[in-house]
Amino acid sequence: MAYLTDRKRAQGTGSGRQGTMHHWQMLVSSILLVVLVPLFVLTFGIGLGGTYEETLAYFSRPFPAIVTALCLIVGILHFKREAEEAIEDYMHGVAERLTFIAVGALAYTLIAVALFALIKIAL
Repeated sequence: MAYLTDRKRAQGTGSGRQGTMHHWQMLVSSILLVVLVPLFVLTFGIGLGGTYEETLAYFSRPFPAIVTALCLIVGILHFKREAEEAIEDYMHGVAERLTFIAVGALAYTLIAVALFALIKIAL
């Protein structure tokens, strides 16, 4: 029979002291996405409708390439942080760690592939 106080029973199950950092990261990336997504949609829309060569020439200019890259990076990292938060809430043990690794690998692979494709178009 365990004679534990309320404090001892609750110890180790409370705050991880990371909620504020996660909140600020998500807030900053959300604000960036509020600005970047409409800018990206506008930039992408202007680039559509031309021939293949015109579209390549348009995305080889610095402004459309930078807006596209920033939107991709911020959007994918925002997705990664939120997916990790959901995994943290609903999974435990080895499955949690393996899913963290898979989400991180997927996110950074998507960023690498997207930037590689953008660089191939821009150069």
